[in-house]
Amino acid sequence: MKNEEKSVKDMWENYLNSIGECSKSSNKVYDSWHFCDNEKIANKLAGLVLDGVKKGTTSLYDLYKVDNEPIPKKDEYSVVTDWNGIAKCVIRTKEVFVLPFTDVDERLANIEGEGDKSLRYWREVHIDFFKRELAALNMEFTEDMLVVFEEFEVVYK
Repeated sequence: MKNEEKSVKDMWENYLNSIGECSKSSNKVYDSWHFCDNEKIANKLAGLVLDGVKKGTTSLYDLYKVDNEPIPKKDEYSVVTDWNGIAKCVIRTKEVFVLPFTDVDERLANIEGEGDKSLRYWREVHIDFFKRELAALNMEFTEDMLVVFEEFEVVYK
């Protein structure tokens, strides 16, 4: 697991305790991560999650293959951190959609909760972000690329 800062382990254990479980006997597992590729935005997005505004995130399908990581699944848990790996909350994935970038609609953009929550804003910031991610791998963004949209809920903060 990434970002195994003490606060991550503590938050996970506190979450399990809050639902009457403990890490030694629970079958629940988690990953930990932060949003985005820059400190200011990563911390801002974590704040939006804490405020109940951001309830989803989108990533490029192809990057899961490149990183040899599984696609997120419904009912999986994550500890969301700030840029420095400090735990902010525990989320549970409610739904996962794999769809072409061009098929993301106003409803999904609104769930993601960034900027003015419009599809126009969503498209602009995600095209910019995806181009940066792909450039590092000598890949190019196209609007027909598949994305992974995760809808989540905060279960502990």
